Amino acid sequence: MEYALITGASRGLGKAIAERLAKEGYAVIVNYNNSEKAARETVENIEAAGGKAELMKLDVKEGSQVDAAIEAWEAAHPEDYIAVLVNNAGVREDSLLVFMQDEQWDKVMETTLGGFFYLTRRVVKNMMTHRNGRIVNISSVSGLTGMQGQCNYAAAKAGLIGASKALALEVAPRKVTVNVVAPGFIATDMTSELDQDMIKKTVPLGRIGKPEEVAALVAFLASKEAAYITGQVISINGGVC
Repeated sequence: MEYALITGASRGLGKAIAERLAKEGYAVIVNYNNSEKAARETVENIEAAGGKAELMKLDVKEGSQVDAAIEAWEAAHPEDYIAVLVNNAGVREDSLLVFMQDEQWDKVMETTLGGFFYLTRRVVKNMMTHRNGRIVNISSVSGLTGMQGQCNYAAAKAGLIGASKALALEVAPRKVTVNVVAPGFIATDMTSELDQDMIKKTVPLGRIGKPEEVAALVAFLASKEAAYITGQVISINGGVC
């Protein structure tokens, strides 16, 4: 059976992506670190809709946890493999660079880039063996254009784009694709504290995006129809240039 692993899938974009991929027929692995209750709700939603899902607790920025969790999963699923990986887990620690603390820089970098490295390194091996796989990395419009107070976040998300393009070249001969989705302002916990009216004024379409809209794009990139798309960055932002 082909599984889809989505990191940070207990809420927001990750939750929407997990539920959409389950509708597309994938058995889904719902990764979480702290929010077990919310993660279980994601699993329950998937199962209530007739899908298959299971939990995987791990902190993506801890390489030893990643190795142990994937090794245990593979041992318990000898006939299955993770065919879709969505690196969605991320954190924000916003601050002007002049005031930014070491911990704020490190946490954002380690979660986004460390998480991508540790998890993708493990999962992509079986994709290459099966000569089939889809990796979708969730960046941000901040990684494309920058944003005040987000030097750490913008650097991490821009780095994710560069890593994705390099990996896409490495694994293309094995029929594994790697693409990036760069959302703009989407209605999640991360944007809930921002000035909603201000956001709407800056978006040409005049509204904030829905997590389900991002999930639909991820589902397409994970599909067979997207087999000739790799190394690309697709922004979903309501027309913001």
